[in-house]
Amino acid sequence: MKCCGCYKEVKEGYCLACRKRMFGGARISPVLSFDPPSNINLLNFQAHSKRLSISGVQLKYSLQLINKVLELTDTGGQYIIKPIPPSKQFAHIESIPANEHLTMQIAAQVFKLPVASNVLIYFKDGTPAYLTKRFDVRSTGGKYQQEDFTQLSGRTSITHGEHYKYEGSYEDIGKLIQQFVPTAILASEQLFMQVVFNYVFSNGDAHFKNFSLIRNDEGAYQLSPAYDLLSSVIHSPGESDTALQLYAGDYDSAFYSKYGYYGRENFLELAQRLSILPQRAVRILNLFIQKREAVQQMIMHSFLNEEVKMIYLNNVEDRLGRIGIEYELELTNG
Repeated sequence: MKCCGCYKEVKEGYCLACRKRMFGGARISPVLSFDPPSNINLLNFQAHSKRLSISGVQLKYSLQLINKVLELTDTGGQYIIKPIPPSKQFAHIESIPANEHLTMQIAAQVFKLPVASNVLIYFKDGTPAYLTKRFDVRSTGGKYQQEDFTQLSGRTSITHGEHYKYEGSYEDIGKLIQQFVPTAILASEQLFMQVVFNYVFSNGDAHFKNFSLIRNDEGAYQLSPAYDLLSSVIHSPGESDTALQLYAGDYDSAFYSKYGYYGRENFLELAQRLSILPQRAVRILNLFIQKREAVQQMIMHSFLNEEVKMIYLNNVEDRLGRIGIEYELELTNG
């Protein structure tokens, strides 16, 4: 069987590396001792819930590890669990946990992006859920200070309207990194790689709240590990390619004007605005094309059903084509 964390072959549950990363080495069952939210136990879950978006309907619940058992808690939570959302208005909704797990694993294993530790886990009735370890909780107790970019930019529904977390650009996030992060060059490259990753993997919900700064042990801000990564277009096919603009005026670029979506030249322009060296930006873009086979293998080895695997794979191929050199040559010659 496959490890429910990293897909390696194991005899049961999680491999040693995933157990160390997620549970301090404890042998935790991949099956919880309780059932998913339902009309019967909904009140118990609601006491530990908080809404977030792919859709505005996905829920997350707080868990604590007590005597090698994961239990619901409303204080001192070390983990967040996301079950299949109750809404039926989105496509392939039963695949959301496996989708988020796969997308986070690709980010970590293939592209070496810092991400929140995560595994797939199952409720008592066999229903899957996505489980992630909180990176803002100190191993010694207490929390690291974390602020998302709506907070850092002062965006609220009052200042920027109802859709405040979608109003702006990734360039705006980059400017805030320059303002708050001492190691801004490294953080800007991490941001750029996350933006490209979200585009290639069709995450159209990477808004201001889905990027954060966190204080390290020295008290300095750094870009937090990536979180909430999933191929959202699978569940919401009509959504925008990106939650934010890349930069102000990007819709007027030659590539976007011709094709109606972002291409390689748009990301190179964003990199320039983030003060990233051109050769570094090209290397990052090319990395996504070079890792095509590794991505394909991980998709096919994931816990998605066969239909969703093919949708996921085809979406990736389309986006890789968009950032590939062939589009730039066609635009130059056309």
